[in-house]
Amino acid sequence: MKSATLARIAEAEAARRALLLVTRLADGAQCLVDGKGCSGELVLDTEQAAEAVACLGSGRSGMLASAPGCFARAYVPAPRLLIVGAVHIAQALSGMAATAGFDVTVIDPRGAFASPERFPGVRLSDEWPDEALARLGLDEATALVALSHDPKLDDPALELALPSRLFYIGALGSRRTHEKRLERLRAAGLGEHTARIHSPIGLDLGGRAPAEIAVSILAEVIRVRYRGRAA
Repeated sequence: MKSATLARIAEAEAARRALLLVTRLADGAQCLVDGKGCSGELVLDTEQAAEAVACLGSGRSGMLASAPGCFARAYVPAPRLLIVGAVHIAQALSGMAATAGFDVTVIDPRGAFASPERFPGVRLSDEWPDEALARLGLDEATALVALSHDPKLDDPALELALPSRLFYIGALGSRRTHEKRLERLRAAGLGEHTARIHSPIGLDLGGRAPAEIAVSILAEVIRVRYRGRAA
């Protein structure tokens, strides 16, 4: 693999951008496929390029049916879970999500909550949620759960999240609490996006303990990731 190709792959991984490397096994000719198209010494026709873009979108690696002898390797960002609110549910959820392969960050400016003692081994941010999300970026491989139950923390996060490419957005709260949340978000001009919020958050498993609620949240996040919006 050429150094320029390696550099582009490394750059895409650092920026959490999906990239596809197509290699013709017969002679090693390669091209890179991203959201802007194909580039490299290997030229793909319209059908081949369309199949490569489909592989890029799904994150699937394998031989291209439309290009015999060509292997496509997908480089996609790891799934990421951003948790707003270092509450009891977040303590359970952060560990479960990490075990499931998610890159987890817990965001809470309240130092007494977001402490290494309460979240051993978990990446913590003591920034305000809107500042943290602006720094971290909101891509299609990322899910956000707002658990603080405090509008001062949850609302700024949701205002940034709703117009973004996040694959999942969930918020803790009763139906009454959520209705009040929707009123505030509509007042902020985000009414057209509010249907994206999963609330009450999590699949209805009947659990009430923090760890049980965390299981239901993670189950919903995984379901949406693979199947689209959960019913």
